[in-house]
Amino acid sequence: MAIKTFTTGEVLTASDTNTYLANSGLVYVSTTTWSGAASSIPVANCFSSTYDNYKIVLTGGVGSTAQAIQLQLTGSTASYYGILTYVSYATGATTNVTTNNGSLWQYVGESSSSMQWVDLDIFNPYLAKFTMFGGPYVGSVAGTVGGYHGVASSYTGFTLSVAGTMTGGSITVYGYRKA
Repeated sequence: MAIKTFTTGEVLTASDTNTYLANSGLVYVSTTTWSGAASSIPVANCFSSTYDNYKIVLTGGVGSTAQAIQLQLTGSTASYYGILTYVSYATGATTNVTTNNGSLWQYVGESSSSMQWVDLDIFNPYLAKFTMFGGPYVGSVAGTVGGYHGVASSYTGFTLSVAGTMTGGSITVYGYRKA
């Protein structure tokens, strides 16, 4: 769709507003919230043919301890590959932590007694192609995380999990509008 440029004094119609709001880049898909302590939070039916790529955001709540948040695509327990490259706040030293043919992506965010946070882009989860992901990692260390799932299959959801528990929070999924 062509971008319309409005000029001074021009009337912005309801039709123009509806068209340009409907064609925004990120489109809300779903939100999953919980209040009690849980070691895993499933998010079902959030991936579909409507979008190819998604943003997953977890905010709010706290963890039982400082721990990595993990992600597993619904129904798939093998062929996860990923890397977290991070810098220690205290020393400035850079470290890499990898997942090689794991049962899930081990490092997609962090949960601690003072916060929990995920900001992740996920590519092709519904398409019968390898699913890829990437994003920032912020918590007790800071860095970037990324990788792929080496199974060319279609997935409709995922589960976030931790070794301990997460108490409260909200997972919001957005779709990237197709051009």
